[in-house]
Formats: sequence, C-alpha cells, structure tokens
Amino acid sequence: MRGHYVHTASLRMDPNADPAAPGAAITLELCGSWEHDPPCPLAPHHTSPKKNGGAVDLRIVFAAEPARESEVRGRIEKALASGSLTGPDGVITRWSVLEAKAGVLTAAEREHAKRIAT
Repeated sequence: MRGHYVHTASLRMDPNADPAAPGAAITLELCGSWEHDPPCPLAPHHTSPKKNGGAVDLRIVFAAEPARESEVRGRIEKALASGSLTGPDGVITRWSVLEAKAGVLTAAEREHAKRIAT
C-alpha cells in the first residue's frame, strides 16, 4: 500500500519566471516525460507553486511505496537542485533552492494524495 507524503521547497525565481517550471522538472525526474499514461510510474504526484514575495513556495504531494519514499524525495531534490528547465517552447526558466525538506500533509493534501494514488 502506498504512503502519502509532501515535500516542501522555497525557491528564488525571477518575478517573471514561470512558477510551474520547477514542478515540470520534478515530473521529468520522476516520470521521465511530461507526457505519459497515468499513473505516474514511480510516484503519482502533484506540485503546487505559490508566489511569496521574491520566492516561490512549492508543495509536492506524492504517493509512493514506503520503501521508495527516500528515493522519491531524492529525485525531487535532484530536480530542484538542477536549477533550470528548458520548456517545450525553448524558454529556459532558472531558480535557486532556498530550502527543501519533508513536510506535513494538510487534511486537503492527504485527500488529494489518496486520489492521485488510485
């Protein structure tokens, strides 16, 4: 049975940068492609970006086998540490990680994790 988790991150990004780009980088790292049939092969996930002054805060909700939680978190950290993503339109979005760590699921996120896990 899959566990439900959240990973949080705070990134410094240009105010005009696409706040969804780090989530796309995470999808590439976890799934190998932006486009694939559901479910995500390693860990169904959802990234919510929120602008916070000069930063963008992310909450990455995911479902994974407990034995693979550490691997998934490591891949999320790797995607964020890359610091950039070239989108399908050729536009490069850059960021720097201010903080990234395991978080605590909210009640709404727990429900979302249950939905994406099925």
